[in-house]
Amino acid sequence: MIEIRKSAERGHADHGWLDSYHTFSFADYHDPNHMQFGSLRVINEDRVQPGQGFGTHSHRDMEILSYVLEGSLSHSDNMGKSMILRPGDVQRMTAGTGVTHSESNPSGTEEVHFLQIWILPRTIGLRPGYEQRHFSRNDKRNRLCLVASPDGTDGSLTLHQDVRLYATILEDGGQITFDPGKGRRQYLQVAKGSCHLNGMELRDGDGAGISGEPSLLLSGNPGAELLLFDLA
Repeated sequence: MIEIRKSAERGHADHGWLDSYHTFSFADYHDPNHMQFGSLRVINEDRVQPGQGFGTHSHRDMEILSYVLEGSLSHSDNMGKSMILRPGDVQRMTAGTGVTHSESNPSGTEEVHFLQIWILPRTIGLRPGYEQRHFSRNDKRNRLCLVASPDGTDGSLTLHQDVRLYATILEDGGQITFDPGKGRRQYLQVAKGSCHLNGMELRDGDGAGISGEPSLLLSGNPGAELLLFDLA
């Protein structure tokens, strides 16, 4: 079964400095039919204006991923990490017993466009942690590049949950097949462009919850960037 979540159906908040779309219930947006998908709790598509950002705030008991699509994102936290993320960079922050951090757009001219993803950890009270990796366009071209996994396989970020996150950029008529494991579910998020999932069209910002499919076939227009979550 494939259940498509159209981009326009997502929650939306425009704060002027921040334009944000919420796949699942978040902040003032509440939809009992879209609370989460397994342990995948948040996919927010955020655009932050130049020189603006999220002030210092706290999180607990969550695996938080930031995936930058355009522009640059500055991160600073109470673990002593101060980083700038650019396209291809992916950050994993384990909030665990509690972290305090801020995020902002350091550019004076360009907005930053990124996805913020929250995954519920398998246990609460974890020690806070931080990782950041760069995954190049070549790493993702016409293949499923493992970005995050429970065991850090192939240089992926380590998640404290049975979730594997893949990223791909489809070019030159590329097609990808994925064989779901028995009893697992998948969630596909179109980060850029458009694609076809088992013949069904998805456009920029669309998502799809997948369960019980014997196989997945992904194809897309040149430059389509997709995230595929494989969940227990």
